[in-house]
Amino acid sequence: MNIHGSVCALVTPFGSDGALDMAAFARLLDFQIAGGTQAVVVAGSTGEAHMLEHDEYDRLLAFAVEHVAGRIPVIAGTGEAGTAKTVALTKRAHALGADAALVVAPYYVRPTQEGLRRHYLEVADRGGLPVLLYNVPSRTGCDLLPQTTSILREHPAIVGIKEARGDAERIKQTAELVRPDFVYLSGDDGSAAEAMLSGAAGTVSVVANLVPRAFRALCDAATAGDRAAAAHCNAALDPLVQALNCAPNPIAVKAGLPDLGLGTATPRLPLVALEQGPAREQLRKALATLASLADAA
Repeated sequence: MNIHGSVCALVTPFGSDGALDMAAFARLLDFQIAGGTQAVVVAGSTGEAHMLEHDEYDRLLAFAVEHVAGRIPVIAGTGEAGTAKTVALTKRAHALGADAALVVAPYYVRPTQEGLRRHYLEVADRGGLPVLLYNVPSRTGCDLLPQTTSILREHPAIVGIKEARGDAERIKQTAELVRPDFVYLSGDDGSAAEAMLSGAAGTVSVVANLVPRAFRALCDAATAGDRAAAAHCNAALDPLVQALNCAPNPIAVKAGLPDLGLGTATPRLPLVALEQGPAREQLRKALATLASLADAA
């Protein structure tokens, strides 16, 4: 596996009737590839995986695999709260042609470190796909500690981690785990530049849905160790990153889709669309500023 650089955690476009909008999804995939995105995650948390029916998950992933046609890796979100369900979904993703599985730490149930270790080993042993660990304590209620990750990376099927904790100490600890066979991907747009400058090979990004080319430029600069260029890219992206913090993901990023012709702004319940108002105007302004910078370049 060679998963690195700008990795987009794709949203799932829905039509005005609430059904999957596969035409918009095709446009989103093309937009990402044209913008330089180097891998995509389908049906992760940004993709509202928990709002998808089983047949919708299968349809979405199979479509992405066929449409991308090997140009970049397609990573399937397969994390569930229970181990057996996670193994089963990972097997389904393998059968549908995914290149790897992004497996979020079991949410809500708050497993111990030993539970996390055994959970991930089961998925790696039985799921059939290369596994990317995914730690996002703000959403799951548990924290996959670096000490546990250092044990899990010894399994040949566990190929990396998406670490969404963006504090300096966690970035440092995770960067120390990097090896040729184990990749560190940032999972936090706000601290992505610093993570990549510290040794992360890339970032699984939400903001890349809306500005793939600008985010690829940040990834290229930061992974090359060019601190000045990374700071320049980061400063340009920061207003948009801040604008997307106005509501739980993916509410805000989906609000940016209509202006780009990439689908409606509507998520599925219990999430609701971002209301018209200051937050939406801030988002539009940030997107317009980035578009003008791109035109000037």
